[in-house]
Amino acid sequence: MKETLVENRLKHLYALQHVDSQLQEIQELKGDLPNIVANLEANVDELKTKIKELNNTIKKAKTDRDSADGEIIELQGKIEKYKGQQLQVKSNKQYDALTREIDAAEQRSSKLEKEMETLEGKMQLAKADIETFTVQLEEATAEFGERQKELKEVNKEHEKEERKLHHEREKLIVRIDKPDLERYERIRKAKGGLAVVPVKRGACGGCFNRVPPQRILELRQNSGLYQCEHCGRVVVSDQIVETSMAV
Repeated sequence: MKETLVENRLKHLYALQHVDSQLQEIQELKGDLPNIVANLEANVDELKTKIKELNNTIKKAKTDRDSADGEIIELQGKIEKYKGQQLQVKSNKQYDALTREIDAAEQRSSKLEKEMETLEGKMQLAKADIETFTVQLEEATAEFGERQKELKEVNKEHEKEERKLHHEREKLIVRIDKPDLERYERIRKAKGGLAVVPVKRGACGGCFNRVPPQRILELRQNSGLYQCEHCGRVVVSDQIVETSMAV
């Protein structure tokens, strides 16, 4: 009974590897196209974000500029008022106090004018950047559309086969114990997609290093889940390979 359970574990793992290898082959047929499309989409999104941020910068700068302009107008009114009051005061103390108010208002007004110049410059730079990024966005969007269309056509060629393989994969996963599946995924990630391999001519089918005769005997008995002592891949017997396709 124990051997049957182990054998089933190995069959399911090898069957899963077979499915994943076919899916990997399909991905390789697509080449770098999926990555190219993903990068182009990310670039389009990034340019849109930059343009949005620049528009927000212009909006805020304009609000700050208008606020400064309004304050300058108020200050000019105060300055005229204080100058008029200077003509009416009867003491030097009052005259000096009004002079200080006028000086403070003029300094504040001068500072605000400089801030307005800075804000105007900031808006002009932002507008120039928006023009540049808009051109880049148009080009990137056009290229993204072309490449996306190309990828859709490629995906359509393999859509039926991929769907079938993913369905088979889902059926297998639910039949594999969680620890075995975690080990499989960990090895597959570390070994370029190949986690379970047969022994071929006394050697590991993954790294091609020699498998000890005693281990080959154990593998043929399907008495445990063994890993290659050189590459760490799970190794299985010819019997598992031959029967796993019927799982």
